[in-house]
Amino acid sequence: MLRSSAALLLRRCCLHSFAPPAPALHSSSKDAYFAAVSHIAGVVRRDFYLERTLGRMRLPPPTSDLVLRVLREAAHSAPLSALRFFAWARNSSSYRPSGPEFDALILPLARHRHWSQMWKLAEDMRSLSLPLLPSTFSAVIEAYGDASHVDLAVDVFNRLPKFDCPQTTAVYNALLSALCRVGNFHGAYALIRRMARKQVLPDRQTFSILVNAWCAAGKLREAQDFLEEMNRRGFKPPVRGRDILIDGLVDAGYLESAKSMVLRMTKEGVLPDITTFNSLLQSLCDSGETDFCVGLLQEASDMGLCPDISTYKVLIPAVSKSGKIEKAFKLFYSAVDDGNKPFPSLYATIIKALCKAGRFCDAFSFFNDMKGKGHPPNRPVFTMLVKLCVRGGKFVEAANYLVEMTEMGMVPMSQSFDMVVDGLKHCGKHELAMRMEQMEVSLRSY
Repeated sequence: MLRSSAALLLRRCCLHSFAPPAPALHSSSKDAYFAAVSHIAGVVRRDFYLERTLGRMRLPPPTSDLVLRVLREAAHSAPLSALRFFAWARNSSSYRPSGPEFDALILPLARHRHWSQMWKLAEDMRSLSLPLLPSTFSAVIEAYGDASHVDLAVDVFNRLPKFDCPQTTAVYNALLSALCRVGNFHGAYALIRRMARKQVLPDRQTFSILVNAWCAAGKLREAQDFLEEMNRRGFKPPVRGRDILIDGLVDAGYLESAKSMVLRMTKEGVLPDITTFNSLLQSLCDSGETDFCVGLLQEASDMGLCPDISTYKVLIPAVSKSGKIEKAFKLFYSAVDDGNKPFPSLYATIIKALCKAGRFCDAFSFFNDMKGKGHPPNRPVFTMLVKLCVRGGKFVEAANYLVEMTEMGMVPMSQSFDMVVDGLKHCGKHELAMRMEQMEVSLRSY
């Protein structure tokens, strides 16, 4: 039993020890070179006896390019094995590591939370007088933040001057994101004040991180105050930061604050994102402020805002429902002039408003215009028109629309037939009522 176990162990060792030969590194073919890099990276990722296998592959002395490419392939999934390969390469008398190789290892080690190995590499870089890149340590700080180790992220930030690594805007943003992720807004605001003292200019990402975090936490007033303070300090908040805040104000029901922010933006010659603009219009229309919305759209359009079909989908039904039919027509034809193809529901809202106002001739004309422009009505539009005709005493017209529905291959609802038949009988159109009943029976018999 003991002998068989020893034999099995010896066999496993042999299998791990003898790797297939790597493609020639000295080949002039780029394909052969990259194949060799891929082969070595595979050995680094999978071989338990890594150093011994690399020694038996009879590789030429490693170069910075080769080591960097292998690390980039292997370190993402196997950072500790990649670190062993890096140590093996550094044992070669002809190889002198450079900054990119260290950078290729530091971030994967941080993401896999191998903190001690990461700091040892940083110390090695400093001993070799190699510069540490702010982008690398920004990613390290983000990795600490993702792991909810905000205290360690702060420690990294504070130790950067020791490594002669500048605390750039990207580094501040990384720490800011880590603080906001755990809801430490007091620390985040203190960091912003430090940026101002150190004269590090915030960028779009700075504003987006803070405003997004405050809005997600429901701290809309803080977000608004922050943007206003940055504006007073001479830092122009980016449009995206304001869009995020407007979305948050709308979602929370602070429509007056959202309105004032949009108006302030337009006065400054800045336009919100069209999605944000449409969201605000929808909320304002739901609260009955259609006149304000129409005026805001006109003002924004004069400044260069290009409304999309969703803008008109919000405004036209709201304006039609409020009885402002002429404004609805104006918006409708503006949508057409902008190159949008109206869909049946946009026609339906205006038709409904016309019928409710007793303007049936205009409604019928607009309905015919809809069909003439190549927008065939669907079943809901027909059903609505039949119902409105019945309510307005236009029973013959309602019967005609039921016939038109069947000619277009649509089967009207039973309730539609019942309303039309009852109305025709009530006004003395018994023969037409009987024909409608027969048509329903023939349709239901199929």
